[in-house]
Amino acid sequence: MSFDGTIVISLLALFATFYQLYLQRSHNEKSVRPFGQIDLEDRKGHVAVWISNNGMGPMILDEIRFEKDGKKYTSIKECLELDASSYTSITVGGSVQKIILPNAQLIVFETRVENDKIVEVRKQLAPIRVEAHYRDIYDNSSIVNRSLEWFLRKK
Repeated sequence: MSFDGTIVISLLALFATFYQLYLQRSHNEKSVRPFGQIDLEDRKGHVAVWISNNGMGPMILDEIRFEKDGKKYTSIKECLELDASSYTSITVGGSVQKIILPNAQLIVFETRVENDKIVEVRKQLAPIRVEAHYRDIYDNSSIVNRSLEWFLRKK
């Protein structure tokens, strides 16, 4: 009689251990999730677009896409008619991946221009939509996107 009870208690303890392991892994997975955000800046001749990781875990950036007039591009250079030497940009996709640590940013586009040229930069950025595909260390994928129409707020 007591032998059957010990087997039942042992099996229940084993079940509880595996359930606790499942809960711990689930908690760990949620607590190290990255939260992507596309941020914009337009201040004192400095115009920038960057991707921020506001989560607690590293963000593995697989691809950044740009959309303009219904066409998709892999580089912001393809969407702009600005002199390529007047700004810095980055391309992510294919075999090129980037990792953004928690509370860090990756600059996608940045330039410093004089006030007479800033209107042209804003006009060229405004019709573009940025889309970033990323994942966490557990391979959970996410997408964040944002239109750059915000740059037209100043005339």
